[in-house]
Amino acid sequence: MEITRLIDQSSADENLQRDQFAIDVLTGLCASPKNLSAKYFYDDIGSEIFQTITQHQDYYPTRTEFEILNTIKDQLPEMIGEQEIDIIELGAGDGHKSKLIIDGFLNATCKVNFYPIDISEKAMVMLRESIPPHPNLTIHGVVAEYFEGLRLVRKKSTNKQLVLFLGSNIGNFDRVQNQGFLRNLWMSLNASDHVLLGFDLKKDVGVLTAAYNDSCGHTKEFNLNLLSRINKELGGDFDIDKFQHFGVYSPILGAMESYVLATESQDVFISALQRSFHFDAYEPIHLEYSFKFLKSDIDFLSKKTGFNVKAHYSDPKEYFVDSLWQVNK
Repeated sequence: MEITRLIDQSSADENLQRDQFAIDVLTGLCASPKNLSAKYFYDDIGSEIFQTITQHQDYYPTRTEFEILNTIKDQLPEMIGEQEIDIIELGAGDGHKSKLIIDGFLNATCKVNFYPIDISEKAMVMLRESIPPHPNLTIHGVVAEYFEGLRLVRKKSTNKQLVLFLGSNIGNFDRVQNQGFLRNLWMSLNASDHVLLGFDLKKDVGVLTAAYNDSCGHTKEFNLNLLSRINKELGGDFDIDKFQHFGVYSPILGAMESYVLATESQDVFISALQRSFHFDAYEPIHLEYSFKFLKSDIDFLSKKTGFNVKAHYSDPKEYFVDSLWQVNK
């Protein structure tokens, strides 16, 4: 497995990342209402907790999408119709979903060039364990931001491309941001390239609420870990026992929202910022949106951003959709 690093992993870059973390925490805790960016959830501890969440019975998205991909893996090569293809995954994670799709193409005797793109080099280590060698498979990991990585792949190959953006990651963008992201993706691809996107569908509010407030408390631990990360990396003195997790569905926004709430009036000092922040009792810190979709929303997004829908693949309960789009240029 070849790896190209477009993000500097040096100690100097780590200092820059810490400085940016501090700036974002300062900006968020000075805002009204207070907020912290969800991109900081995924330190090593947060990533491990999230993997535990995805395996919990209350959290349906990962399990449901895996079932969908396992059902369609042999259909995709026929739909796309290439003897050699570049499969590019944005945010590769541990690769257990992409392995299903890769296996489908390999079973159809296609040559596959797999380019996982992730800001975490540790993700590349997990991929080595998840995806075994195969004579018709080459893997070239790219440690980079998504679009920087896509530009590198475009320079290396003229094959047709299938871009994977799975796991309902598109739901982390709001209704304006997702159009900007998808249009940027459209500009990064050639005519007739394909994308496969995961969308979590709107459904019974009880099912949604349980998924984001799992009965074992893993989601609570995941969200509160962000405060622990501030303590560890920025010298904060958050008392984690004085904050609680709260996940709620907003029918107006069509999104799950995640918060942590101060359970009593308190002041928190952050050494890296050399200042304190006051919290009133039950004052929230907003952490994350997770937008949900109707199939009509997916059709609208594709047309608005320059794609044609080739197929919607769903599960029997219609909890989730993996949608295959083709670039229209």
